[in-house]
Amino acid sequence: MIKTSLHWLLLCLLLLLPGMLVVAQDSTLTKKDKPTFRIGGALRFNYNLSSWKKEQVKRGGDFGFDMFRINADAAWKNLSLHAEYRFYSKDFGGGMLKEGYVRYRFNDSTHVDIGLTQVPFGNLTYNSHSWFFNLPYYTGKEDDYDMGIKFERRSNKWNYQLAFFKNAEELNFGDKSATDPGRYSYDVAGRNKEVNQGNARAEYTFLPQQSIGASVMLGGLYNIPSGNMGSHWAAALHSNLNAGKWNLKLASMYYRYNPADSAQFSGYVDMAAYGASYQVAAEAFMHTASLSFTQPVKWGPVSALTFYNDYSYMRKPATDFHDTQMNVLGCMVTAGHIYTYIDWASGKNHPWLGPVWNEALAAGTPGAGWHSRFNINIGYYF
Repeated sequence: MIKTSLHWLLLCLLLLLPGMLVVAQDSTLTKKDKPTFRIGGALRFNYNLSSWKKEQVKRGGDFGFDMFRINADAAWKNLSLHAEYRFYSKDFGGGMLKEGYVRYRFNDSTHVDIGLTQVPFGNLTYNSHSWFFNLPYYTGKEDDYDMGIKFERRSNKWNYQLAFFKNAEELNFGDKSATDPGRYSYDVAGRNKEVNQGNARAEYTFLPQQSIGASVMLGGLYNIPSGNMGSHWAAALHSNLNAGKWNLKLASMYYRYNPADSAQFSGYVDMAAYGASYQVAAEAFMHTASLSFTQPVKWGPVSALTFYNDYSYMRKPATDFHDTQMNVLGCMVTAGHIYTYIDWASGKNHPWLGPVWNEALAAGTPGAGWHSRFNINIGYYF
């Protein structure tokens, strides 16, 4: 049923596309036909001091290379291209394409993207303010990118997005190849892989810079050993509210994975990114609240300070699974092209913020305490 519905969605998008292209060709271009091309990027370094790493605490933390990236943007008439390729250390996945797509612009309010593009789910572009993001990122529900086609239309009050994703970033094209962990965004890995996913998102702006919205996704979950198709789905309510120097992002969401692998299923799925995988509860509710305050300053090159606190909670209905929490208190310092995130990140049953990696987001640990990481990320963006 799911597979049939998603295939109909893709067919409708493909049938509509040629007609929309013909209409768009008759519109008057507002820019010259001369092609444009721009290269940008960033270089980042990172310092961290983690409370659960006793030897690291003894030496006062570690400071080293985080990431180097290249951005490419090109445009010609109503066509444009955007790509971002990142280079991490080998232990964090090495080189990877974060996003890359071709866009056709029908007019100033309507366009379609084809390629590795952001999944329209929840608050966009981010549901958080910190360098660490929120819990939805670590379960594939924030700043996620998949391979497919996405249609978007904006009006004075509404923003609509409709998408079909054939699969996540596919790096191995074998008959029974598992999802490669060398990726930026978290996707299902191990014995299962995401396929034929449909997304719909709507956002309404009811006052200047005040918006509320809803998102849904539904897709297949292909089981590699058996060749059978399971399913997964998720839904979210979200809002992005602004008042002067303040910003508040709120979101509540639910997701569920139903693998066609009952003999091996233990209430979790494997997810992977940055060169490694871990277990994630197959069903959960997640709630997030992210508050920020931006203060302009004139301190030499420093032009603004953005203070924030991002909190997220993950409730796992499965018996004997222990809930996860995350909180990031921090400040972003803006100085020309240099952006510095100073974060105090704390987590409970969190793989990136505690000594337990594999099962923290799944079964977790009974009586787990809070662990914290002091982190400074310095980046020059060009």
